[in-house]
Amino acid sequence: LMSTQVAPALAAVSHGTSNPAGQAVVSRLIEDVAAAARNQNLDAEVRLGHVDVQDPDVAATLADLPEGTPAVIVPVLLSAGYHVHVDLREETADVGRDVTIGGALGPDDRLVELLVQRLEEAGAEPSRDTIILGVAGSSDAAAVEDCYEMGRRLAARLGSEVGVAFLAAAHPSVAEAVVAAKDLTRQAGQGRVVVASYLLAPGYFQGLLEKADADITTTPLLPAPGDIERPPASPEELVEIILDRYRHG
Repeated sequence: LMSTQVAPALAAVSHGTSNPAGQAVVSRLIEDVAAAARNQNLDAEVRLGHVDVQDPDVAATLADLPEGTPAVIVPVLLSAGYHVHVDLREETADVGRDVTIGGALGPDDRLVELLVQRLEEAGAEPSRDTIILGVAGSSDAAAVEDCYEMGRRLAARLGSEVGVAFLAAAHPSVAEAVVAAKDLTRQAGQGRVVVASYLLAPGYFQGLLEKADADITTTPLLPAPGDIERPPASPEELVEIILDRYRHG
């Protein structure tokens, strides 16, 4: 017998940004996810929505789906903080369809590989330089612990120490960590201070990371495109993580 069951839609929900380059690379990411889903014979409607700043919001994203189609929301966020545990739960409580909320993108070893790639592109030397993982931060203790877990995984992968510092809601701040690290490198007489950007896309927070004035600040996991009309293909690691979160939603 033919199954009449409809495949759940994949509702990718990003934080949202007012930065045009950030908007462009996140849109391209979800286009690439939709293309990969088709290539893998996943018969899923793919949509992009946002928890903040941009439209469509979560309710409008879900309302745009065919009636009766269940949905798996994949938070296009590196850590599952307040937006996942509170905002998304509230916004999907009564939408007239079956909605499952999948896991955030991190922690994941594929993100570690992307961070290593960005460090290499920036010319960092982990054996000599001081590496600080620069993260957005969260008031959610579990999300903060997820960031420390990424720091531990990156340290294991690099074979050198990695500090973790935050732009908001948790300590140490990135600015404090950079100042302290610069003092230590001066005393040691060698090495640079490198902030590894654990941010998804260019925007306000990436600007704050760069203002912390490390010797090197890497680009986000989705680097700013040369041309926002035609962003480059997204890293396969991110595409695959989103599809995995959908499948296990």
